[in-house]
Formats: sequence, structure tokens, C-alpha cells
Amino acid sequence: MTSQRNLIFILGDQLSPWLSSLEGADPARDVILMCEVMSEASYVRHHQLKIAFIFSAMRHFAEDLTERGFTLRYTRLDDEKNAGSFRGELKRAVEDLQPDAVIVTEPGEWRVRDDMKSWQQLIGCPVEIRADSRFLCSHAQFRTWAEGRKELTMEFFYRDMRRRTGLLMEGDTPCGGRWNYDTENRKPAEPDLLRPRRRTFPPDAITTDVLTLVADRFADHIGNLDRFGFAVTRAQAEELQAVFMADYLPQFGETQDAMLSGDPFLNHALLSFYINIGLLDPLAVCRAAEREYQEGRAPLNAVEGFIRQIIGWREYVRGVYWLKMPDYGQSNFFGNSRALPGFFWTGETQMNCLSTVIGETIDHAYAHHIQRLMVTGNFAMLAGIDPHAVHEWYLEVYADAYEWVELPNVIGMSQFADGGMLGSKPYAASGNYISKMSDYCGSCRYDVKKKTGEGACPFNALYWDFLDRNGEKLSRNRRLAQPYATWRRMSDAQRRDYRATAHRFLSRLDAGESV
Repeated sequence: MTSQRNLIFILGDQLSPWLSSLEGADPARDVILMCEVMSEASYVRHHQLKIAFIFSAMRHFAEDLTERGFTLRYTRLDDEKNAGSFRGELKRAVEDLQPDAVIVTEPGEWRVRDDMKSWQQLIGCPVEIRADSRFLCSHAQFRTWAEGRKELTMEFFYRDMRRRTGLLMEGDTPCGGRWNYDTENRKPAEPDLLRPRRRTFPPDAITTDVLTLVADRFADHIGNLDRFGFAVTRAQAEELQAVFMADYLPQFGETQDAMLSGDPFLNHALLSFYINIGLLDPLAVCRAAEREYQEGRAPLNAVEGFIRQIIGWREYVRGVYWLKMPDYGQSNFFGNSRALPGFFWTGETQMNCLSTVIGETIDHAYAHHIQRLMVTGNFAMLAGIDPHAVHEWYLEVYADAYEWVELPNVIGMSQFADGGMLGSKPYAASGNYISKMSDYCGSCRYDVKKKTGEGACPFNALYWDFLDRNGEKLSRNRRLAQPYATWRRMSDAQRRDYRATAHRFLSRLDAGESV
């Protein structure tokens, strides 16, 4: 009896040998389809480094599959017959190969999953969509956890994930007797000339071809390709994982919220690129970090904080995304509608914190979580910028951004546009927070200690104006009781001064003036 011949469709962020669609695959009969398509490269204007990273990693993964004996049908972006979309390339492959069935692992983005529903009718043969087993919490498990809860508090979800995985557990008790060591991870950073240099990988022949392609087709997208040094194979990604564990994890914890000019990476892992695209297994990364603690090479506060970002926050936002889409992406609790300022694309602003973070984003397609949350995100929320425009910008500029992880982080956490379903309060802060956690303010044209008037840090007046104009929606939030009490104690003249300073700044912003 002849066995079934399958066409296995692997998407660009599914570069894992342990992918569910590859389970039971027969290299002697099955064909693997991979394709670079313009619809995915341009549905938002992705950073040039992001596009090059994904295409190069795809081509290297295809080469790896070929070495394992699989037959590959790989469509490059510049192939003359490229249909330009997933559905177009799938239809073309099915017409040419006549498989008995198509097997695919579910995508990470709702719009692609919605499109997949029509594929079987499009191609006239069965399409099996398998769950993505690379995640630790299934859609059904998250729905069960969320059911009946008034608040989807990440901390409680994280504790369940610790129990389920056994990570940093001693029986039913968390190592050290505490679940969370976040209070020990909020120290500012000092310049450290002894911090090891980051490992990068010079482009090989495959990557060089991709860089030429991207430079030709996406020259008008943000960023440039001069700094390309990403790992593009699983072996390279595993090398970076080992380097992080040895050189950076021990110091990761206490300075993970710090920001430092001239040192954009500090002790951060820079592994999210490779976990999100599939080159690294998230549980294996966590187990490696756990070993560093168990063997005495890294402190508990660092290891717990790192693991929480993966099995806690990463799994949590994915659960929220699939639970609440598609309407979640249109959430706009504050009704913000201001356009995204032009300096988000250039970094050309006199606010040094924004100029630094955006400039580093343009250079590296990366910023760490506090830079995203408390600098660019904080500013956007305080200034009343349309949260959907903010979401699209984050999706475009960061090489680790895929909608399932980026959208809840921006809509829910950064912009509080969901009204508090994901976060218990808005992450709003004045210039004092940025001054405390960074060295940005010392060389800024604005004075962080000045509250209002010409030359005052814009974050100061914007913070109080944000609380004032959203008082009806926020004043009963128990976590904002103190700032609202402070606002009420201010004199009428002081409140008017804050409002007027904020209004002048926002008027200049709307007029396109240099700020």
C-alpha cells in the first residue's frame, strides 16, 4: 500500500526541527514548501535588518532540511514565478506537485490563521493545521486558566507555569521561598568597560545574497544593513545562548531595567530574536538558565527574572492575543488619535532619551523592554498618540516583533488601550523615572528637574496632563490613588501651569516643529 504524500508548509518564523508539522514526516515522499513573499515582507514596512534576518534564517534552515534528506520547494522573493503571498505560493505548489494533503503548523498571527481557513477550498485537498507545540501553554489551557477571572493577572499565570514546568521549584515551593525577585532588579547601571563584546556573525554567502536583495527591494524601509550580525542558524543561536549564560546572565537581574548611553544591550540576553523565529527552544533556554543557578554560577534574582520573561510574560501575552483577537487590536480606551511624530522614524528630537532609544532602534532593530515601555511607549501614551499607529511602529522596527507577542505588549501594557485587562495600571511616568534609571537626562537640552515652562522636561507636564485629562477613567484606580491625591493638593495655578506647558508642547508636536 502506497503511503500518503504530504506537502509540509513551513512559515518564516517556524524554523525548528521539532516543529509539529514535521512530526512523522517522510523525507522519501513528502515535500517541504517554504517561500519568501512580498505580502509578508511589506504588510507593514518592516525594518531592513528584520527582513534580512528572517530571509537569511529561512534559507539556512532550508539548507539544513535538505541535508537531512528532505525535498525542498523554496521560493525566493525575486523568483519570477513568485505569486507574492502564502496562498498564492501554496496554490502554485499544489498544482505542480499534486500532494494528497497539506500539513502546516498554526501561524503566530491571527490574520494568517484566518486566511488558512480558506486554504482547503482554495487548493481542493485536505489542509491539516497542527497546534504549535513549541509553546508551553496551549490555547485551550490558557482559556481554561482565564475563564471566570475578573483580572488576567500575569503573576498568577506565571506561578502556574512554574508549577507546570518545575522550573526553579523545590517540590511545591519556589526556590528561595519567593516567586518573584523583581524588587531586586531595578538598579541603574554604570559604564563598564570590562563588559564583554557582543558576539556577531559576519555574513556568509547566503546572507550576503539576502542583504543584496533587501538593499534592492526595501531601501525605503527604516534602518540599514551595515550592522548585520545576527545568528542565522540554530548552531549560531545556541552559541549566543551559551555566551549569554556565561557572560551576561550573572549580572542580568539587577540592571535589567537600567538604560545607559552608548551601551544599548547592557546584560540583556538578545535571544528573543532566535526564540521567536524558532531557532531556540524556549523551555531548553530556561533549563539552561536554571542550571546556571543550580550550579552556583548565576544568582537567583537574575535567573528568576530571566525565566519569568519567557514562561511567564511571553506565554501570557500569546494567550491574551489568541483569547481576545481580532477585536483586541482595535482597542483604544483613552480614545487617543494623535499621529505618530515623524521623529519616530529618524530619531531627530531634542529629547535625548527618545533620540537615543530611537537611534539605537534604527541601528540595531532592537531596544530592551524598559526602553520600549518607559521611553517610547510612555511618551506615546502621555502624548495621546493613536495606539494602533504605535502598535504598527513596534511591529515594523523590532527584529523580534511578531504580532502575537508585540500587539498585546503595546496595546495592553505599553498604551493601556485595553483599559486594564492586561495591566493593572498605565505605565505612565514623568521624567524623574527616566532620570533615575538612565544617564540620558544629563546631556539633554531639557531640564528634568524643571517641571513647567520653557526648557522643562516634556515628560513632566505631559504626565500630569495625561492624568488630568483621563481623570474620569483612571482616578478610581487604586494604584493611582497617590498621584491623583498629589494632583488634587496642587494649587489651581500650578495645575494650570502643567496644563498650559503640556498644551504648548503638543501644539508644537502637531505642527511638526522640532521638539
